[in-house]
Formats: sequence, structure tokens, C-alpha cells
Amino acid sequence: MPYLKKMTPANAPVDSRILSTALDLFVERGFHNVSVHDIQKLANVSIGSIYNHFGGKEGVAKALYYHLIKEMENLVEDVIAEDLSFRESCNRIIYLLFEYTETKRNIVAYVLHAKHQEFLPDEPPICSSTPFKTMRDIVQKGIDSGEIRPGHPWVIASAIFGGAIRLIHLRLDRVIDEPLPNLYDELIDCMWHGMVPTSVSEIVA
Repeated sequence: MPYLKKMTPANAPVDSRILSTALDLFVERGFHNVSVHDIQKLANVSIGSIYNHFGGKEGVAKALYYHLIKEMENLVEDVIAEDLSFRESCNRIIYLLFEYTETKRNIVAYVLHAKHQEFLPDEPPICSSTPFKTMRDIVQKGIDSGEIRPGHPWVIASAIFGGAIRLIHLRLDRVIDEPLPNLYDELIDCMWHGMVPTSVSEIVA
């Protein structure tokens, strides 16, 4: 299977080869331009294997979606386990997303860039998935602790993570040529400029 934090072994089992191949094809061609036969040929498996493991192309897409969401969930949980401040946790998540956009492009593209509702209409929006809920929880805890300025949690979370996700989209679309980690410091500086709690006296002044 495709992983964020480790390489897929060369002798990966059939289901892993199917998912890894489907990931590359879905990202490169788009879901609707990929057939089961395309996956079968590139993964060097039988058609029967794909249907036995996943029930068809839609099943492959759904299994891939949930597997990669779990990878994202693990990423966020690992950051939380580092016991950083809430602001530092947000920064760390952004840096890792930038880093993986460069090293695991297709995984990030499938999670953050693919239009899942077009081919998985019964699945919830990506923003409702567990890792993104957890990211909003980090922001809310930062607000509650006074570490992050107060405000509507959706607005504040969008202000913190939205710019990073937009840069990822631009990088995936090849609008930005520069590796995203090179832009990290400037983004963080701009991002937190309006997020630091401000005292009443400073507002009046």
C-alpha cells in the first residue's frame, strides 16, 4: 500500500500493488479516465484479483481513500504525541504536508487535491474526515488556552491551514516551481501575524 512515512516493499502483496498502482493512475489521469484493465496491466495482477479484493474500480478508490485518510490521521496524531504547543503543532503539520508534497506527491494529491465527491459521492467531504477534525481541535484548544486569538473556529482554522493547502494545490498544479519547504518560513510569518492574541490596550492603541 502507499504510505506517507515508509516505502512500499518491493514484494508487496497483491492488494498493496493494486492500491499503489491505482493511486498513480487516478492522480495522473483522473478517476474517470482509468479502467480496471489499466490497473490490472500496470499492477501485473489478474482482473479477478481486483474484483475479489475490492469489488471493482469504485471499491479500489474507496479503499485507497480510507487508507490514505488513515495515513493523514497518523501524521496528525504523531505531531500531537510530540507534545508541542498548539501553535507549534500547527506549524509542524504544515511543514510535514509541505515535505510530503515534495516526496509523496501522489498521496498528498489524492487526499487534498482530488475531487472525491465526483467519484465517491456517498463519502463525506474530506474536511469532515478525522485528521482534519483533529486539526481543528488543535486550533480550538489553542484558542481556549489563549495561545491563538479568539474567533470562529472554522475561520481561524481556515486562516491557519488554508494558505498552506492553497500553496499545496498550486504546487501540485505546477503553478509554483519552488519546493514548498522553501516557502515555509515566509508562510508561517504571514500566517501568525494576525493570529496572535491581542490585548484590549493594544487594540485601542
